Amino acid sequence: MSHSDQYDSHLTRRGFLGASAAGAVSILSAACTTRREPPTPPAPPPAPENYRVMYGEKVDSGYVIPAVPIEKVNSKYYRQEVRDPTGEAPGTVVVDTSSHFLYLVLPGGRAMRYGVGLGRAGFEWSGDAVIQWKRKWPTWTPPAEMILRKPELEKYSAANGGMPPGLDNPLGARAHYIFKDGVDTLYRVHGSPEWWSIGKSVSSGCVRMINQDVIDLYDRVKNGSKIIVGGAGVA
Repeated sequence: MSHSDQYDSHLTRRGFLGASAAGAVSILSAACTTRREPPTPPAPPPAPENYRVMYGEKVDSGYVIPAVPIEKVNSKYYRQEVRDPTGEAPGTVVVDTSSHFLYLVLPGGRAMRYGVGLGRAGFEWSGDAVIQWKRKWPTWTPPAEMILRKPELEKYSAANGGMPPGLDNPLGARAHYIFKDGVDTLYRVHGSPEWWSIGKSVSSGCVRMINQDVIDLYDRVKNGSKIIVGGAGVA
């Protein structure tokens, strides 16, 4: 965003008292004319029609997923098929934490690339694992460590049945559950209505996607798929 400088006239007490009433008015009027309103930032260019459709309102399992104001999202994070930069086998999911991209490797040297949001400092996870299973409109159960930090989440604990599915559920429309050596890492690749978090590191550690994107990924990826999370710098 652009910012314009503001120039302020300053009148000392002695200068003000020494000026005539007419002169003081003149000075004050001149001071006002030096104030400049910041220019209105230009409107972002409209996204191509195919992306506005891709990220438009979607009805899924009875839930109405709102349209994403896609012009406000950096276009590099739009879902798109690209040359595969990972060298991994088709079906592998690669999360490049250095660029905030998730790749699903396709046959023929291609990959589907999505923009993602990641965990903030102290909440990251990285490594090689598998997507053990996945769920549509999942229940969210905050881990015990999170409940200790935020006792108000106790009502969504496993003992209380978790948070029911819905548009306000932190896991969004889909969740992919990451396991390492048969053990749940408690990290997920999941949907989120917070489109503004894509390309940023602000969450509690999971890999978050725009809901429209996580539905697309869910329909492509299989249970048991390999997932690699790390700063590979493969973009």
